[in-house]
Amino acid sequence: MSIFASYDSALDSLKSRGRYRSLISRSGHDFSSNDYLGLAASDTLRSAAIDALERGVGLGSGGSRLLRGNADEHEHLESEATQFFGVERALFMGCGFAANTAIFSTLPRQEDLVVYDALIHASTHDGLKLGRAETVAFKHNDADDAEEKIKEWRDSGGSGRVWLSVESVYSMDGDLAPIADLVDVARRHEAIIVIDEAHATGLFGSLGRGLAHDYAGDRNIVSLHTCGKSLGASGALICGSAPLIETLINKARGFIFSTAPSPLNAALVRAALNDLRDNPSRQKAAHELIAHAHQQAFETCGLSELQSQIIPVIIGDDKKVMALAARLQDNGFDVRGIRPPTVPRGTARLRISITLNVSADVVSQMFSTLAREREAIG
Repeated sequence: MSIFASYDSALDSLKSRGRYRSLISRSGHDFSSNDYLGLAASDTLRSAAIDALERGVGLGSGGSRLLRGNADEHEHLESEATQFFGVERALFMGCGFAANTAIFSTLPRQEDLVVYDALIHASTHDGLKLGRAETVAFKHNDADDAEEKIKEWRDSGGSGRVWLSVESVYSMDGDLAPIADLVDVARRHEAIIVIDEAHATGLFGSLGRGLAHDYAGDRNIVSLHTCGKSLGASGALICGSAPLIETLINKARGFIFSTAPSPLNAALVRAALNDLRDNPSRQKAAHELIAHAHQQAFETCGLSELQSQIIPVIIGDDKKVMALAARLQDNGFDVRGIRPPTVPRGTARLRISITLNVSADVVSQMFSTLAREREAIG
């Protein structure tokens, strides 16, 4: 028997259930990326890269930031991000997954409670598993249930700090969190609220500073702005009060023991933030395209109550959703199927992402094709 027989068996099981994953080269019109503002391949970032190279900015960092990996570009980015997002401090890390994991494995203490939205990202779950605090989920986007969970914990003798963990725009459903209600809950219970703005940064809030930007000055708020979506580069900025950022620098294993992000990448993120500040027409154009997509989704497919650039088309069956995605790809539209465990069982879906990489006409064509192929597949 092969030493890998158990792995082969597990992979065969995934294939039989329509859950096998494989890497697919990008082709066709972009309806699957998170490059919402079309910055990733833009002249804006291309020019910023050329300028940075001419200034001698390094391609690699050469080590962790606590050793020799800390470059001027990292510090310039953090200083500019602090000003842009209106916070005390910002910390640049290699990716959003690592940043979320660092936050929740490091900041909540053993005597604390983390109350998290039922649909929170996998990176938060991994951070919670590494952390020592007690954890409990609350019903998706239900601030009242979050408060009830806090009261139950207090009534049972919980005496530590409460942490609330939410996303502002949910990556698979595209719905918006009730930020004001959640901030009120946090204030009433002297909780710290961690708001993952990954899919809001660049699109929502004044100058694309996120749905929670109105509360940026509150010291009990930690916000995460990933740089690989609307900002077109990669990495993540953790924004919040100085003591929490200093704690991450001193205690977060994912920061201490990781090679620092490329200084060149930091330069690109700086350019993207400058573009958000100086070119609000890009955000406006994105929202106009999103509104057009919502209209087309309703008229052709009967989809309603859409709230963001992320449009879920629930199919349910894993194999059927992949077959439908393949038909759309064959028609030149890069739409991907999403299956469990990324989404709950029985909710396999197409996740349609609206970006400035496509025109309004292409959006209309895609939804017309979707309606036709969906009916054909039954």
